[in-house]
Amino acid sequence: MNVRTVSEPSEGTRAVVEHAREMAERMAGAATGSMQAVILYGSHLLGANPDRHSALDFVVVVDDYAHFYRGLKAAGEIHRPPWLMTALAKVLPPNVIAFTPDDGEAGVAKCLVFTREDFASALGPEPRDHFLLARMVQRVAVVWGAAPQHVAWVEEALDGARAGVLGWLAPYLDQPFDAERVGRRLLEVCYQGEFRPEARNRADTIFRMQQTHFQERLGPVLEAETRAGRLVRSGDDGYRFAEPPSAGVRRRWRWHFRRSKARVTARWLKHVLTFDNWLPYIVRKVERRTGQKVELTRLERRAPLIFLWPRAVRVLLSRPERENRE
Repeated sequence: MNVRTVSEPSEGTRAVVEHAREMAERMAGAATGSMQAVILYGSHLLGANPDRHSALDFVVVVDDYAHFYRGLKAAGEIHRPPWLMTALAKVLPPNVIAFTPDDGEAGVAKCLVFTREDFASALGPEPRDHFLLARMVQRVAVVWGAAPQHVAWVEEALDGARAGVLGWLAPYLDQPFDAERVGRRLLEVCYQGEFRPEARNRADTIFRMQQTHFQERLGPVLEAETRAGRLVRSGDDGYRFAEPPSAGVRRRWRWHFRRSKARVTARWLKHVLTFDNWLPYIVRKVERRTGQKVELTRLERRAPLIFLWPRAVRVLLSRPERENRE
C-alpha cells in the first residue's frame, strides 16, 4: 500500500522514506505475508549524521514470530534456525535483526521485531522498559502497511504513547514547561536510561533535529491535560501540574528506569545471537558517533564476548562531550 507518515517527511528526507518503503516491501515479500506494518525511525529519518554504512532503523510489526522467521529463513535472509529466533523473541522482546537484501548491496535495515501484542504492551501505560517507548515518541514514519487497518492501528498506538508522556516524565520536569521543554527533557531522560556510545550532547543534537515535531505532537497533549484539570496555565511560561507528582510516583519511575536500563543492557547478549555481523556494525557505529578509530585485536575479533568488554567500558567512559560532525 502507499506510504503513510505519522510525521510528514521534509524534502530532505523524502528520498530516505521512499528507500525505506522499498526495503520494507522487499522484506514483506520474503516474510510470506507475516508482516503487518513497518515504522522508520532514527538517524536517517532525522538527518542526524548518518553515513553510507548507517542502517535504516525499522520497527517491524508481525502477526506471529514463527511465521515471520520461517519466511525469512526460506528466503535466505536470516541464518539462525527459526525455532531459535522464535524462542529468543519471547525473552526480553524485541529481537533485533539485520535485513540485508542482495548481500547488503540494496542497503541494510536494523529491525526491531514485535508482534502486535508485544508492540502494544511496550507502548502502553505499564511498559516493562523504555526501549521502544523512547524511540516511538520521537518523529517516526509508517513506511509500509499490509492493509489500511494495520496502519491505522499503529498510528493509534503511537498517539497513545505520546499522550501518556507526562505520566512518566512528570517526576523529571522542572516547572513551568511547554512542549519544547517537555521534548528536550524527554530525550535527556531516555538517553540517560541506556548505555550508549554517543557523545554526551547527543540528546541535544537529536532534539534540535525534531524541535518542530515536539511542538506539533506534544502541544495538543498539554492542552488536553489542561482541559482534564491535570495541568494549569502558568502565564506566558507554559504549564504547571495542578498537583505535583507525589514521592511515591517519583520512587516508582526512578525504579522503572533503573530496571529499564538493566533490561536494555541484558538485551546486548541476545543481539549477538539474532543480529548477523553484529561486531562490524557496532565498530562502525562507535566510530561514527564518537569520532574514535577502533582497531580490534585478534582476540577481540575471535572471542568478542570474552575480550571486548574492557574496550566497551573504556568507550562508554571516554565519550566525547560533543558529537563528531565530520
